[in-house]
Amino acid sequence: MKKLGVILLSSILIYSCQPQENTTAVGPEGWLEGNTEEKLDEVAHQLGGFSRTMVEVSYRYSELYWAGMDENWGYADHQVEHIIEAMEDGLKRRPVRAESSKTFMEETLPMMEEIIKKENKEEFIKGFQMFTSACNACHAKEGESFIMIQTPENRTSPVRF
Repeated sequence: MKKLGVILLSSILIYSCQPQENTTAVGPEGWLEGNTEEKLDEVAHQLGGFSRTMVEVSYRYSELYWAGMDENWGYADHQVEHIIEAMEDGLKRRPVRAESSKTFMEETLPMMEEIIKKENKEEFIKGFQMFTSACNACHAKEGESFIMIQTPENRTSPVRF
């Protein structure tokens, strides 16, 4: 009987230490359903690919431009930091884009950081033109030269300096 108790207790401990698949729906109103793998697949789908990255980069690009025009160098630096972060996150999701973005990540963004440190509007304007050209070059490398970036004409953000 004692042996049976040890076996039973051992079985309970072994079973309880095994990871149990949680299929409980989570999120507001339980929108995220399925087993762990299915939930992670759905979260990855919700994060999207590189197009979602480009939406954020586009916003940050415009804000960077207006920050430079306002000579708000802290805000300009903030935008470059967030462009880098968005690009890095996007490249984790779509590593196939890494090769075409290499020059942009390793040369163009550091160049903008250095220009911003100088706090010189004229240099910023020239640098921003090179930045824009680098965006378009990257799009061309990806076979998407129909996506032509241009200097923003209108502000959409209420941020002013």
